[in-house]
Amino acid sequence: MKLTLYYYESCPYCRKVIRFMEKHHLAVEMKDILIEDSAYDELKKMGGKTQVPCLFIDERPVYESDDIIQWLKKNIVEKETQNHV
Repeated sequence: MKLTLYYYESCPYCRKVIRFMEKHHLAVEMKDILIEDSAYDELKKMGGKTQVPCLFIDERPVYESDDIIQWLKKNIVEKETQNHV
């Protein structure tokens, strides 16, 4: 599964997702759309809009910080917890 988070540093919703990922030690490819012109173009082309945060899960976009966190929690954090029990 390929995960890529499109974000920009000063976005409060992006920071919310990043804090969750840091708390749970989640390694996800990250692309800052304000620093990387190609990342901005990729986000617009693949997602149809430039809204961040946007987590691409195998090229399927998930927008909204709460939805991203919920997906990460359910599909990564909880699965890792189950695997270690």
